[in-house]
Amino acid sequence: MTFALEVQNLVKCFGRVRAVDDLSFSVARGSIFGLLGPNGAGKSTTLKILTTLSRPTGGSASVLGFDVVKKPLEVRRRIASVIQETAVDLLLSVRDNLLTFARFHQLERATAERRAAEMIERFRLADEAGRKVQDLSGGFRRRVQVAKTFMVETPVLFLDEFSTGMDPLLKREVMTMLREEARRGRTIVLTTQILSEAEELCEDILIVDHGRQVARGDLSTLKLLSQGVYEVSMTFDSMPAGIESELQNLPTLRARIENNTLDLAFKSPEGHVLELVSSLARNRRVLRLEMNGATLEDVFLELTETAPAAGRRKEAAE
Repeated sequence: MTFALEVQNLVKCFGRVRAVDDLSFSVARGSIFGLLGPNGAGKSTTLKILTTLSRPTGGSASVLGFDVVKKPLEVRRRIASVIQETAVDLLLSVRDNLLTFARFHQLERATAERRAAEMIERFRLADEAGRKVQDLSGGFRRRVQVAKTFMVETPVLFLDEFSTGMDPLLKREVMTMLREEARRGRTIVLTTQILSEAEELCEDILIVDHGRQVARGDLSTLKLLSQGVYEVSMTFDSMPAGIESELQNLPTLRARIENNTLDLAFKSPEGHVLELVSSLARNRRVLRLEMNGATLEDVFLELTETAPAAGRRKEAAE
């Protein structure tokens, strides 16, 4: 198999802090790859190295066979990225940002103008097309950043928190666009704090913490790391009084109350979970009850928060 990305024993130090610590992984061409981890895990630093914005302290990384240190220009010709706020020219209009980016990638003028019009429409930027980016809100700036990456057909796309500031309808449309790009053979590497995005989009996921690999695999494989975790959602006709104190005495991994719905996660045998749910429902009117296995959020929290540091480096089969 030929890989779009190959990373070997990558290290990045800032003084005594190892932001990336001996990280190795590869990404297949045409896949949607998720790089996940808590704040400070080393995700953005890794992406900056892969996009030639930062030099590694040790190890190596290549994009489509080109070393990011030895052949940075060849790498840049083959990628588009949303990595940082300065990825747009604040003094240019939205339209001119799109057209300038297209010219950098040597698109013909007619093609660039056609794609710019399409992106302005798809990203709902028509009312802002003539405004300078510096006059836009943070959410609209992010739209411009992401729209730019669809102006070109570079084989690799890096997205760091692509949905920041997007409304749910636009985010759903962009996710559909990303799937279409992957089907056409484009490799997409993304980071996100919204784990449901990764769960829906990513065929391959790497979870990192403190710059090191914690787990790697597809969604089904990663869920095996949280066997015995169950998610329960209960909707009552009205939230029972005093239920918060009841929850404090239950072995929950997490509990959320929103309006009349109670969302819980347990790591216990199925029979025990059913007993706990029955006790919560007793003498109360439950309108809806759902019980499911572990989600990516459960895996993520268990590996990066609840497990002792020495025992967290579980590896799923790649």
